[in-house]
Formats: sequence, C-alpha cells, structure tokens
Amino acid sequence: MAKILIIDDDPDISEAIRLVLEASGHEVGEARSAAEGMTKVAEFSPDLIILDVMMESDTSGFHVAYQLRSEDPTSPYYAYRHVPILMLTAISKQKGMTFSPETDSEFLPVDDFVEKPIQPDALMRKVNSLLQKKTGV
Repeated sequence: MAKILIIDDDPDISEAIRLVLEASGHEVGEARSAAEGMTKVAEFSPDLIILDVMMESDTSGFHVAYQLRSEDPTSPYYAYRHVPILMLTAISKQKGMTFSPETDSEFLPVDDFVEKPIQPDALMRKVNSLLQKKTGV
C-alpha cells in the first residue's frame, strides 16, 4: 500500500486519520507542524500528503504547499513536487473562506480539499482517488 504523511497540529484529527489509513493497509507518518512536516517529507518520502491549512498560523498549510510544489531544481523539495496533496480545512467554518481545486489551483497548488471533520469513507474515497491519479491506474 501507500506511504501517507499527515501534517496536522491537532493530535485527535491526526490520530483518527491515521487509524483509518492504517486499517486500509497504508503506512502512515505524522508531523505536528509545518516545519516538522517539511522535515518528514524528506525522511518519509510519502506517496500522498494530507495537509492541514491552519497550524502555527492561519496560512501554515499554504506555505507548505508552495514549498512542496517548487519548480526550482535547487529546492530541497523539488523531488516531491508531484506528490499529491489533500488539504484538510476548517477554514470555511472558522474564517468564512472556501476553496476548490477547480477554481483555486492557480494560487493554492493542492490536488483536493476536504472539510474537517471528514467521515472515514469520504476520506478513503479522496485518498484512493489521488493515489490512483498518481499511479495512472
């Protein structure tokens, strides 16, 4: 199965997602901050990243996504620029903002969005869809 990295500062959310993913046979890595997430990307080499929007700041997840999508060959994250990113967000509830990969991919380079809290079956549909796109199956 796939290696999936969860970058989320909420241990309850992260644990719930980890349990669902592991029950489906995936290997899961976790990070509790944007900085730790960037370190774990290089250490864990994930097939998929589940990324929270709001961590240390309201925009931490955005910054991580921009770094991971860098087209600069000298970037330490260049090798991971094609790893699918599923962004978790409670921002619409907390800040009144909404995002869509169809309309917002120009300024937010992630592959899909999900609202927190997410049901396990909906999470797995998103994860499986992104992993299939990555492998071309």
